[in-house]
Amino acid sequence: MNNIDVDVLIIGSGPSGCVSAAYLHKKGINVKIVEKAIFPRFVIGESLLPKCMEHFEEVGLLETLKKQNFEIKRGARFIKNNQVCNFDFSKKFTEGWNWTWQVPRADFDKTLTDELEKKGVDISFNTEVINVSFYDEHTETTLVKEGKTHTVKAKYIIDASGYGKVLPRLLKLQTPSKLSNHSAIFTHIKETNRPKGEEGTIITFDILDTKTWFWVIPFSNGVTSIGFVGTTEYINSIEGETGEEKMKNLLKTSKYYHDRFKNEQFLFPPKTINNYASSITKMYGDKFVITGNSAEFLDPVFSSGVTFATESGLLAAKLVYKELSNTTVDWDTEYVAYMKNGINVFSTYVKEWYNGNLQKLFFHEPENPEIKRQICAVLAGYVWDKENPFVKKHNRLVKNLAYLIDMENEQKKSES
Repeated sequence: MNNIDVDVLIIGSGPSGCVSAAYLHKKGINVKIVEKAIFPRFVIGESLLPKCMEHFEEVGLLETLKKQNFEIKRGARFIKNNQVCNFDFSKKFTEGWNWTWQVPRADFDKTLTDELEKKGVDISFNTEVINVSFYDEHTETTLVKEGKTHTVKAKYIIDASGYGKVLPRLLKLQTPSKLSNHSAIFTHIKETNRPKGEEGTIITFDILDTKTWFWVIPFSNGVTSIGFVGTTEYINSIEGETGEEKMKNLLKTSKYYHDRFKNEQFLFPPKTINNYASSITKMYGDKFVITGNSAEFLDPVFSSGVTFATESGLLAAKLVYKELSNTTVDWDTEYVAYMKNGINVFSTYVKEWYNGNLQKLFFHEPENPEIKRQICAVLAGYVWDKENPFVKKHNRLVKNLAYLIDMENEQKKSES
């Protein structure tokens, strides 16, 4: 890789970077992607939302993904004690995709980068960004690959580096998240006796208590992703000298899944991510924009990570293209405000999940079909649909309905 000039440098080749690159490449923009890892590589974020299917379709990446026969995700199941709440994406308030996938991200992301390379996009793997400089007319990014230093001159930089947070680190933009500190411990297993039919394919959130839950994400290749999420204090308190011992002890807390998984071998030592929620002080600047997890990561409970990544990646690419075409862009309105609208909706749902209010709505009986349709649209990723009351009034509707449920329960107690 020699020192080169491009129109747009994209940092990171996950879903956000790939969607950005695919869009700009179709528009005739000279794009280069740099990626620190060597693909395929493991990463979490294995459960997608229907909303992101629109993004892959728009940029021409959907058909190659369909050929991989990933596990179809048509909804999600939540289990608490002996109660079950099923969401069916075909029964949602907002029109749009009714299904998506559960994916091993190593395979999923490799499919995306392979397709981009076929289309002629230049991707440099095993390449680390160590410095970025901004000038009046261009940027200069210093890279290291296999011990050699290179420079990329670009008119614009899109940072889609995910947890790497390249520009937030280099430009000191990181700031603590307003969400509570939670952590996750997770691994993969190759199921030897997976149940037949829907039970063996459905994504499930097994709620162990208000702040602790267990994810089960089956893939079409026979592998299942399992992980526990709880307060950082709780996850760190689990007995065990190793991640494997901690995971086995946590599995004992799941009445529903313990027997199914107790004898399965972990495909890799369980990994832990502590205090995963993150934020930044600004999402764009002169000649750069930050997308996906590089900008904001909330919580895995509603699988919003990849959808925010692709939504922001596609929008950023469109706005960069406008700017390169000498069209004025109002980044505060067209990018920040728009993305924050969606982030704020999901942030509310994460907060209301962990304080118990949203869980009350999920498991209230008898269920209200219309309320369920509206919540289902949020869970499908359609968090920008202001026609949906659970989007428009997100900051008070969940709380108010939970209060009414509490009053109803109090009345039942007094009458009994």
